[in-house]
Amino acid sequence: MNAPVVLFVYNRVDNVEKTLSALAGNKLAKESELFIFSDGPKIKNDKKVLDVRKLIHDEKWNSHFKKVTIVESEKNQGLANSIIVGVDTIINKFGKIIVIEDDCVSSPDFLSFMNDCLNYYENDSEIWSIGGYSVDIDFPDDYKYDVYLMGRTCSYAWATWIDRWQKVDWDVSDYLQFKFNFKKRHEFNRYGMDRSKMLDEQQLGMKNSWAIRFCYAMFRNNMFTVYPVITRIRNIGYSEGTHITKNSTGTELFDVKLSEGNNPYELTHNLAVDREIRRQFVNYFRRSKIKLLIAYVSNVLLKIKRK
Repeated sequence: MNAPVVLFVYNRVDNVEKTLSALAGNKLAKESELFIFSDGPKIKNDKKVLDVRKLIHDEKWNSHFKKVTIVESEKNQGLANSIIVGVDTIINKFGKIIVIEDDCVSSPDFLSFMNDCLNYYENDSEIWSIGGYSVDIDFPDDYKYDVYLMGRTCSYAWATWIDRWQKVDWDVSDYLQFKFNFKKRHEFNRYGMDRSKMLDEQQLGMKNSWAIRFCYAMFRNNMFTVYPVITRIRNIGYSEGTHITKNSTGTELFDVKLSEGNNPYELTHNLAVDREIRRQFVNYFRRSKIKLLIAYVSNVLLKIKRK
């Protein structure tokens, strides 16, 4: 059985339409159940939210998927709470899940790739999740696989299983031990120099991110995410999104070109983190050591002040 597909939407109607249209064009769309979680407005009768809800209720989508179920929240829960509650609801019923955000255009073989990976890696004790998106990497000439491992999850479009999801400690109850453990912080930052800072901000109440906690749980369990060498997702939310990273010229770092066709692939268990691939991957999240130190000290001082 194919995994259910869960789409989280809010108030960007153009992006939602593009995301849905691309999903509808997937080979496995008609064999997949689609669940759409619509977060509630921050202000009553928000036109943008209403426009999105009008779009997702369009009956045309029913002909493209096996079944479409829409869940609307009366109040605004925020992205983090929406995803945690929504994933809990669906994964507890189906045991596995494919999640996509409302600004991600998928390739026609996205659902095929994700389902194949869910089936292939389900019993692999090293694999935490499947990523549908890949940053733009110049793979070494001798790299012979169609997938690669990385110690960082991807929030754009991903998949996992119930036993992995249930390992997440959303309270991060061991944070105080991590906070002052520079060895652990260094290890956590091996897959992005931004990660410890994001966890600090999460625990200080400066952010509300499900993704950094999901990422930290993978780290604590010594597991990895499988990514495609050829990305199956292009993010289109860079013009309006709230978590955007740009380089010095203003170009969005994660706006990669998406292949429009189906790309053959083979899966393998014979994977290890490739040093050169990791170096390029991490460069997308690199921050200077001085900035990291300043951010760390600032967060500690803020915590002391709040006490």
